[in-house]
Amino acid sequence: MAGQATVLEDGSRLSQLDRHLLKLERFLALISGIAVFGLMVLAVVSVSGRNAINAPLPGYVDWIEQAMPLIAFLGISFVQRDGGHIRMDIVISRLHGRALWLFELISVLLILVLMLALVWGSWSHFDRSFDFGAPLWSRDSSIDIGIPLWPAKLLAPVAFSVLCARLVLQVWGYGRAFVLGLETPVAVPLLQDAAAQAAAEAEQFEGQD
Repeated sequence: MAGQATVLEDGSRLSQLDRHLLKLERFLALISGIAVFGLMVLAVVSVSGRNAINAPLPGYVDWIEQAMPLIAFLGISFVQRDGGHIRMDIVISRLHGRALWLFELISVLLILVLMLALVWGSWSHFDRSFDFGAPLWSRDSSIDIGIPLWPAKLLAPVAFSVLCARLVLQVWGYGRAFVLGLETPVAVPLLQDAAAQAAAEAEQFEGQD
């Protein structure tokens, strides 16, 4: 499972790129959160309309389908940066030094290869849907109210490309740590032990009383 992690920063070029990419990742994660809130509003409007005037929101299911890529994909790079995806911490926590960085490097490289394949496949899927000569530039649309599907399909390769950029930085970070034998590399998620997690959580709530 995923545990609490921290990402260190310094004045290196790698850390600067990490911080620049983080700004984009936070923006995309914000859009994802707004999409979740928007779906909640749509649900309230649809249910209220059904109960009050027997007229639910037209195309409610279509709008949900359009919002799913926003919710599912836009935040994945932000979560990868903080080490929040599902992972075998019980195994990784037993490794130290170069063995740990080598394991992390191999893992991230495998993920990067997979994501590059997904970028290619998802872009091809979008390309089949997009057409400048078609109405609303779309060869296909939703069933109920005819929303063009290409914007939702475009979100997948965009989000996956941002994740690939994050993975490249982590390959750089883990590779640098492995070669130099660093104990606390920058721009990669470092797992915290139970005491460090408790201290971090206490710091978050400090001063909120």
